[in-house]
Amino acid sequence: MPVVNVHEAKTQLSRLLARVEAGEEVVIARRGRPVARLVRHKPQGRRRPDLLKGKIVIPDSFFDPLPEDELKSWEGE
Repeated sequence: MPVVNVHEAKTQLSRLLARVEAGEEVVIARRGRPVARLVRHKPQGRRRPDLLKGKIVIPDSFFDPLPEDELKSWEGE
């Protein structure tokens, strides 16, 4: 994993990105100390709104009013 300093990273960003796209990881350092790591972005899969449908059950009591003491603690009293 190559280590490049900030100045080199700024002047060679396009080349560094090409290396990252090819699967390489690059570490960016400031005064010889690693500060960041460039890695290829892995896109997340599409989110499905119905992924957990039928797996989570919310009881009717969930919608009951909160007890007075708990309600006050949520309101910062």
